[in-house]
Amino acid sequence: MALSGTDGASAAACSARLPALPDPGTDAVLASGLARELSYAFGGPFHFLLPDAFDANLHAMRRALAEAGVAGFVYYAKKANKAAVWVERCAALGAGVDVASLGELREALGHGVPGEHLMVTGSAKGHELLRLAVRQGALIAVDALDELDAVLGLVSGGGAERVTRPARVLLRALPPGQPHSRFGLDEAELATAMERCARAGEAALRMEGFSFHLSGYDIAARAELAASLAELCLKARASGLRADRVSVGGGLPISYVGADDWQAFLAARHDGHFHAGKSFADGDFYPYHSPLAGADALRALLAHRTDGRRLADVLRDLDVRLLLEPGRALLDRAGGTVFRVQGVKERPGYRLLTVDGTSLSLSEQWFASEYLPDPVLVPGLGDGLAEAGTGGTGAGIGGAEVATGGADETYPASVGAATCLESDMLTWRKIPFPRRPRVGDLLVYPNTAGYQMDSNESPFHDLPLPPKVVVDRTELPRPRWRLDRHFT
Repeated sequence: MALSGTDGASAAACSARLPALPDPGTDAVLASGLARELSYAFGGPFHFLLPDAFDANLHAMRRALAEAGVAGFVYYAKKANKAAVWVERCAALGAGVDVASLGELREALGHGVPGEHLMVTGSAKGHELLRLAVRQGALIAVDALDELDAVLGLVSGGGAERVTRPARVLLRALPPGQPHSRFGLDEAELATAMERCARAGEAALRMEGFSFHLSGYDIAARAELAASLAELCLKARASGLRADRVSVGGGLPISYVGADDWQAFLAARHDGHFHAGKSFADGDFYPYHSPLAGADALRALLAHRTDGRRLADVLRDLDVRLLLEPGRALLDRAGGTVFRVQGVKERPGYRLLTVDGTSLSLSEQWFASEYLPDPVLVPGLGDGLAEAGTGGTGAGIGGAEVATGGADETYPASVGAATCLESDMLTWRKIPFPRRPRVGDLLVYPNTAGYQMDSNESPFHDLPLPPKVVVDRTELPRPRWRLDRHFT
């Protein structure tokens, strides 16, 4: 990988490429010229959303459950992306939504998701959230004994506050392998909670099973805890409780980049590959390649053996339904983020780009980390290229063409934000672009729908939040798009 002579630095200063995995939906957006058109129309950065990918990911998870013969239900974890289109798809396809605030609950109801298809998670839920959840028949993951008492107060008390339908709850267990987690009931608290649920009776409260919050992507740990809670369902039933389901939460990884590219990046990486010698520990990066991702990770979860029995067999034998709360895994390849280059500075061996937005719209910095998949460099209209963007010889995400330099040339650049903060960098890494970035070019960051677009956004400097564009149809020559219908 050689740098062009005008850059005057060795290839060692340039990091390995990390192209995103093929994504036909994003390719279609790039090939149509829609990215340039919308960048001009909005006068700033924007996100595009691809609901067809969401639908495909949901169907794949349902197939994995059916293949294993396991009864299950999928709740979309709304915190992963606040766009309304995902909730609309859940309503249309009969999926559930996992919410953690009064606003999220109202949004889901307002977009047509029935209350019985909602799960309310989060810790220390407020009174108004609990009251609306009980009234709508949502399933509540109870996180503490005082929270259980608050739910019981709503269905057992008197006066105008009393809710006349029984509350539906799961008891959230503290994972034995993560005893310092702030989520969940320990063993003694869990026993006390089951006693209180049994004493309340089904006319007031239906204890439908257990859930847990497990950090990380360890499939074995998740499967083993699910199996143990399925066994606990038997003990709960002996006390007269319904206890027929277990929620494993999310934690299904996805893959952003290929295995070879990821390993090459990790093997060659050093601080010189990042602007200002920025240092990252290996553990600070999301695992951007996973050999088992999405529905395949779910298959591995169901196939994991504990004491010689697959989790799928345990669930079937005990007549326990598996509940899932994926966020990122449902949003894999379901959207991207577009910025316009508005400044280029020369630095020894690389360039420093400034775009028309902030890293708060590319939210990996919330983990003091870096979003690593390569952005696609789309030539600006000032280059005199065709509107469809096919005037060059290089490839985009998986085939959409963009203009490039020579076959052996790369043009490394890091990407900063349009703010006065030294640390506000979209990409610290010196990305080996296939041609020289220029003012007016677009940077299209791929696969940002899962947690990247809005989890950390802020109108800092009074910069407007990037709008979200729903691309309902990606067929050429002209995609069909609309603005997202988020209420707030």
